[in-house]
Amino acid sequence: MATSHQPFPTRPYTSNLGRGSNTPFTGTQTPYAAPQNPAAAGSSNPTAQQREAQRLERERLERQERERREAEERNALEALSEEQREEINEAFSLFDLDKDSHIDYHELKVALKALGFDLPKQDLVSILQTHGIPASSLSNPSAAQQQAQSPTFSGPSRLLLPHSTFVTIAAQRIANRDPREEILRAFDLFDQEGKGRIDLQDLRRVARELGEGLQEEELQAMIDEFDVRGEGGISREEFIGICLGD
Repeated sequence: MATSHQPFPTRPYTSNLGRGSNTPFTGTQTPYAAPQNPAAAGSSNPTAQQREAQRLERERLERQERERREAEERNALEALSEEQREEINEAFSLFDLDKDSHIDYHELKVALKALGFDLPKQDLVSILQTHGIPASSLSNPSAAQQQAQSPTFSGPSRLLLPHSTFVTIAAQRIANRDPREEILRAFDLFDQEGKGRIDLQDLRRVARELGEGLQEEELQAMIDEFDVRGEGGISREEFIGICLGD
């Protein structure tokens, strides 16, 4: 007669892979996870292809900015009236003391001021650093240059602005100028005493300086026509309205 045996009781198998661990072996394990490759996972370091794409994008943006500036310069030059162009050339010629078709910092400052632009030092320095050329790069100095007085800034660091660049810079500032500023400049030419109005005496003086043979009655008629407040002269507001056609 066969003897039946009771089945052996199941016992949890304790792995000794980790010493002191009593975690039972259940027959299933977490799959092995290999350490990630930083390059394959998208490292923060750009690849050669990414660097090339970034370089091309920078060049594209720089090219767009350069084309935009060149277009603005062309538009400003084309918008100049003949009178404005003559005024710019006259200001440059007047302060180009050594007649070398270049001006330095101080000459640039007074030339722009003569055109109505009183720029701070940092703006003038920025213009020269961006558009200027070293004085030492000029070759074959003329006799006028050799006889000129010593420049304010001497040495290799002295920067000069060429005539053509000065015309472009002045043209851009004229194009961006508020028309009211120009009108007020004209008003101040009449009202030299700062009275706040243009009276008959001011008109008489300006007409004489311009060589206009206007009669006293004609000058008085101008005052009467535009002196809407009856103050005996044309105020700033009235003068602006006349010039703007209000």
